[in-house]
Amino acid sequence: MPRRSSQWRPERLEEMFRTPPALHRFPGSMATRARQLCQAVVDDWGGDAANVWAQVESGAELVQRVGSLPGFGDQKAQIFTALLAKQFDVRPPAWERAAGDYGLPGFRSIADVIDDESRLKVRATKQAKKAEAKRQSRR
Repeated sequence: MPRRSSQWRPERLEEMFRTPPALHRFPGSMATRARQLCQAVVDDWGGDAANVWAQVESGAELVQRVGSLPGFGDQKAQIFTALLAKQFDVRPPAWERAAGDYGLPGFRSIADVIDDESRLKVRATKQAKKAEAKRQSRR
């Protein structure tokens, strides 16, 4: 079996995503996305994910690089930028601004999860935002 996930047979990767406990609630489509992401890292970043954030000159550049990866839209790129900064000390100038609200202190996204307690706080924050949005839409 090849060592790189980008080289795994698609059916094998999907099987890994489906095997309990499933890695995602949509294991088939997520396995495809993971494979595409791995292939992009191989093709575009020399096979080393750290090259995505290596030598970035600004937070905006980091968000742009992450956002160019398969499966990463604007919001996910901002969240991943915040995760890199908060948990891996990848902090190019103006990363906070580029990460938007996810760069702020608090429990806003996976970038702020370090243990079960913080995971529950992020979940509560998301539920509160969702409830507020629902209240606003009823007005």
